Amino acid sequence: VQLVESGGGLVRPGGPLRLPCAASGFTFSSSDMGWYRQAPGKERELVAAITNPTGITDYADSVKGRFTISGDNAKNTVYLQMNNLKTDDTAVYYCNAAVPISWAYNQDYWGQGTQVTVPS
Repeated sequence: VQLVESGGGLVRPGGPLRLPCAASGFTFSSSDMGWYRQAPGKERELVAAITNPTGITDYADSVKGRFTISGDNAKNTVYLQMNNLKTDDTAVYYCNAAVPISWAYNQDYWGQGTQVTVPS
């Protein structure tokens, strides 16, 4: 299993950024995908998640209305579109895959992370 994030960088407050996560080594279309982030001195937190195959999404309250998660099953890629970025969005962003191993158990996999910095 491999998850490769990209698209991070330095962006001005109010600006947009899109993070792709390319997935391989598992059945993408039947695995739940998510984006998490971890800021310095803070715990890793869920930002957005998408359930496959239903496409149902969920967001942290702090990003609702600004971030959108989407998946492309043809490209085995999940995206996080971030708009109206704020300084509090500064963090390392991680892609997560919850891969079904059995009817009752999912195995979590993580990407290496990509840094997003929104300066004050």
